[in-house]
Amino acid sequence: MTIHLLNCFTCNARVGKLKTGMVCPLIETNDGLVLVDTGLGLGDYANPSWMTRLFRILTVMPFDRNEAAVNRIRELGYQPKDVRHILLTHMHFDHCSGLADFPHAKVHVHRREYEAFTEGKIRRFTEYAYIPQYTVHQPEFVLYEKVDSKWYGFDAIRLPFAPEMYFIPLFGHSRGLCGLAIKTSTGWFFHASDAGAVYDYESPAWLIKLVLGPHDPLLRRFMKEHPEVLVCNSHMYPEFFEQHPIVT
Repeated sequence: MTIHLLNCFTCNARVGKLKTGMVCPLIETNDGLVLVDTGLGLGDYANPSWMTRLFRILTVMPFDRNEAAVNRIRELGYQPKDVRHILLTHMHFDHCSGLADFPHAKVHVHRREYEAFTEGKIRRFTEYAYIPQYTVHQPEFVLYEKVDSKWYGFDAIRLPFAPEMYFIPLFGHSRGLCGLAIKTSTGWFFHASDAGAVYDYESPAWLIKLVLGPHDPLLRRFMKEHPEVLVCNSHMYPEFFEQHPIVT
């Protein structure tokens, strides 16, 4: 079992030193390749959504189509059809823009998140990041809701793949955001998505809570108590990808 940690969306702050790439794990499983989130898709590079255009103004974005998940995967020697499943931690623009690049993949997501995306009502300012055009190709969705497990004390939803993996509900940044815990040969890899910014020591705690929700303190405490677990958020510093190109 190998997890390739791909950077599929570089986005740097215009003010301050914060530089990030987006972690999109590609997992070799018993049912083919599983991609976690997509970064920006080829369609967004050709015809950017209004949200992508806004982020190009607000942030420093290389806007390099080579970072599209479909191209990252080709660099590894795979073809888009080899990706049989996509796990979405949530459905903001930078996490599902590339769905159409994998039209045959089943898309797995929490039911609350899917309903928030399709409802068409804005209940929190972060929900402006739901862009309906990314699902016009009508992918097959697999929805999850029932908590059936525990993982290190977190509520968890077992996913139907080997290696062992779980959705970890961490609602707040979006209505149905889930982290992902994956069993590795040496322990666990915990992708906490945008539920926190555990490596960000520049942004004030109040701002992280406002934008990302209430879980950042919990995640930081978890990291201190469980150093054996490799933890990341969706948007990580560039060196992270050099230090952890793969997890086995």
